[in-house]
Amino acid sequence: MTTNAELRERQGKAVAGGVATRALFAERAENAELWDVEGRRFIDFAAGIAVVNTGHRHPKVMKAVADQAARFTHTCFHVAPYENYVALAERLNRIVPTGAENRTMLVTTGAEAVENAVKIARAHTRRSGIIAFSGGFHGRTLMGMALTGKVAPYKKNFGPFPAEVFHASFPNPFLGITVEDAIADLERLFAGDVDPERIAAFIVEPVQGEGGFNVAPAEFLVRLREIADKHGILFIADEVQAGMGRTGKMFAMEHAGVKPDLVTLAKGLAGGFPLSAVVGKAEIMNAAHPGGLGGTYAGNPLAVAAANAVLDVIEEEGLCARAAAIGERITARLNDLAARQGMERIGDVRGLGAMVAFELVEDRHTKAAAPALTNAIVAEAEKRGLILLSCGTRANVVRILVPLTISDATLDEGLDTLEATIESVFSSVAVAA
Repeated sequence: MTTNAELRERQGKAVAGGVATRALFAERAENAELWDVEGRRFIDFAAGIAVVNTGHRHPKVMKAVADQAARFTHTCFHVAPYENYVALAERLNRIVPTGAENRTMLVTTGAEAVENAVKIARAHTRRSGIIAFSGGFHGRTLMGMALTGKVAPYKKNFGPFPAEVFHASFPNPFLGITVEDAIADLERLFAGDVDPERIAAFIVEPVQGEGGFNVAPAEFLVRLREIADKHGILFIADEVQAGMGRTGKMFAMEHAGVKPDLVTLAKGLAGGFPLSAVVGKAEIMNAAHPGGLGGTYAGNPLAVAAANAVLDVIEEEGLCARAAAIGERITARLNDLAARQGMERIGDVRGLGAMVAFELVEDRHTKAAAPALTNAIVAEAEKRGLILLSCGTRANVVRILVPLTISDATLDEGLDTLEATIESVFSSVAVAA
């Protein structure tokens, strides 16, 4: 039997050091469970970073991919197009809530979707500036990194970045940044750094992913839409992590009732297969000249088949409602835990639907970040058979992204393990102190 340690050693000799991973190597996975090469079982509270919203190897998704593979795996859509791509575009056009007739383009990764959204916005407006927000994450390409509002590990040592990308504050109630503060910072940007008439688009995550699961207040999104309309600026909603039913609605923007001009999708779109999309108002999406958009692997037939099946599963299994129920269950459990004596280092519990996180602090008065404690919880959870992820600009947030198809029994088992993990780590810290 190959061991994790042996594979870790081989990885060190074969894979670039900048590709950070865990020490466990997957052998197989099913729904919300994963087994490593040594046969250890894990409950997956990461879902491949919100990719397998429909669970690992959902039967309907796997069948759709197998059926497509029996026909063809690649032609390049630009060379020999295929109906599945068109059908998926039609479906996304119907459900993405811009309030207008839509068009869709398919690519491969979230960063690629973001890059193309920026290109399309610039082509439509004939403007070059883009405004992103502190704590946002939009990918690892040069433009993605420029837009991202978190230095380590994403931007460190990789500059210079593309010009005419500006950042404004994102509301953060836990740290005392109000909607008024954020809007004032945007107005300051317009007064001191860039004429709003030069801005092509705002790009914002309705729920920040890597930034710490900070939920954009509805008032903030409403105000942002108003400012965009006032100055002829497009509104790009980055739904790469928050979309596809994760927050209890198909798209997180729907909670605020705000209609974006362009939406970027990826992660949960194709149930584990690499696919992303830009969906937006037809007049905007059609601004780019023929040949200006696309890519060799864009809209891969296998991934497109998977995405069509994912949309079926979300509807047939009621996964938006399931996400809301899962989120209530997780949030209630975490809030109960945080209210107990001795749990004061859980500074905040937040999220939207099944996109839930808790922030760890040295104490609730200063709210000083506790990244070491966060790392300890993630590591101890892994030892106990639970896969967790950290995030946050201060590296002190634990996020929970369970597959939306998880059973109640597996969810409760995972939450029991999480609670025992936190109790153990907090106890160890108290003894050490």
